[in-house]
Amino acid sequence: QVQLVESGGGLVQAGGSLRLSCAASRTTFSRNIMGWYRQAPGKQRELVAAITGGGSTNYADSVKGRFTISRDNAKNTVYLQMNSLKPEDTAVYYCNTRQDWVSYWGQGTQVTVSS
Repeated sequence: QVQLVESGGGLVQAGGSLRLSCAASRTTFSRNIMGWYRQAPGKQRELVAAITGGGSTNYADSVKGRFTISRDNAKNTVYLQMNSLKPEDTAVYYCNTRQDWVSYWGQGTQVTVSS
């Protein structure tokens, strides 16, 4: 069973930065697309950023130029560097991957941006 464990969330002022990490285990990590999603209260979960095993990335329009997704295949870890944070970035952030046609999620990490 794939396991994903997120860390790095917290409370930050608008304009600040945070770096999220997601450690994966029991996975073919280097071949998997890894994604970061977020869910704000009362809203649907949305894709924030994704990265392929080869390092190709895509971002939600709302975070382009502010967030950077990266991965370290040797450490089975994916990162989300978040800069110039805004109050509307407040959400629970989840790590995701698909393996053998099954979607796996981490437990989530809370990011709160104060104005």
